[in-house]
Amino acid sequence: MKMFGKLIAATALAAALIVGCAKAPTEIKLGGVGPVTGEAATFGDSTKKGLSLAVDEWNAKGGVLGKQIKLVFADDKGDPAEGATVYTKLIQQDKVTAIVGTVMSKVTLAGAPIAQAAKVPMISPTSTNEKVTQVGDYIFRACFIDPFQGTVGAKFAFADLKAKKAGVIFDVGNDYAKGLAENFKKGFEELGGNVVAYEGHPSGTTDFKAQLTKILAGKPEVIYCSDYYNDDALIAKQARELGYKGPIVGGDGWDSADLVKIGGDAVNNCFFTNHYAPDATTAAVKTFVGGYNAKYSSTPDALAALAYDAGNIMLNAIAKANSTDGAKIKDALAATDLDVVSGHVKFDENRNPIKSAVIIEIKDGKQVYRTTVNP
Repeated sequence: MKMFGKLIAATALAAALIVGCAKAPTEIKLGGVGPVTGEAATFGDSTKKGLSLAVDEWNAKGGVLGKQIKLVFADDKGDPAEGATVYTKLIQQDKVTAIVGTVMSKVTLAGAPIAQAAKVPMISPTSTNEKVTQVGDYIFRACFIDPFQGTVGAKFAFADLKAKKAGVIFDVGNDYAKGLAENFKKGFEELGGNVVAYEGHPSGTTDFKAQLTKILAGKPEVIYCSDYYNDDALIAKQARELGYKGPIVGGDGWDSADLVKIGGDAVNNCFFTNHYAPDATTAAVKTFVGGYNAKYSSTPDALAALAYDAGNIMLNAIAKANSTDGAKIKDALAATDLDVVSGHVKFDENRNPIKSAVIIEIKDGKQVYRTTVNP
């Protein structure tokens, strides 16, 4: 009986060891989220490419914590409900260690509470609405926030373009667009400018002439449009059709190769705040642009750059934490002090990066670096 008992115990121990070995992870899963389809599909495509490049580069150097990184990328379709679904799947089914995503503020605000509740660290590459990181201490971002971006746009319009009267048009169903519009208006008026019209439009609108007619009645010297590129291009075309020849200023949502395809000549003399310029001469930018072009045969936009940066920030934090434990990664993220493509990154107490912004001009159908604005 003693021998039998020992045999049972030995068998149980062996089984436990086998199960333990089977459960030991051989890779680290990194979640990625972006709108690969839907109204901002080019944003999702750039995000996926930039993040994939970062993961590939880490894996080529041995991965992180001695393991290869597996990117599990989900399409949120630019829809908050879908975003909540894919965040839940990544955490509960795919068992990701951390998440890089997502792009649109309205979708990030749906996914962030899920990551926070599960204590899974996440960093949004491009969600600029200030409410995003207010969700909790596991939520970070790689981009500057709307108050800064809106204020930069206001300063540029007032000081560089010498505009004293502005009209504002924005998507009332988009947290990003509303945040930018509000902060532009506040900043422009604080500088002494006059906002002659502040016009919202419903999401999905394609005819903006009613709003633009009200704006143009006030004879603005600049129009601020805080929408995404597809709406921005249509608004620019319709503003030109109504006779407006002046400058149009916007946020980083303008940054898409499709902007000129949709807007044509109408988007010339337009400007937008952005996170980096591909024609900048820093070593980090040159290395990134070269690597991205070699892999995808195209020039990376700011969405790709920020996803690449966000991926590197997250993987660097995992390496620094020397752990896949969420709390340890969160603490390592908070202590980030890193040079990335879009500049040097440290986080403030609200987990927002302290960094500069650039102004991009659309000139002869091409994006041209105009100037840099420091925080």
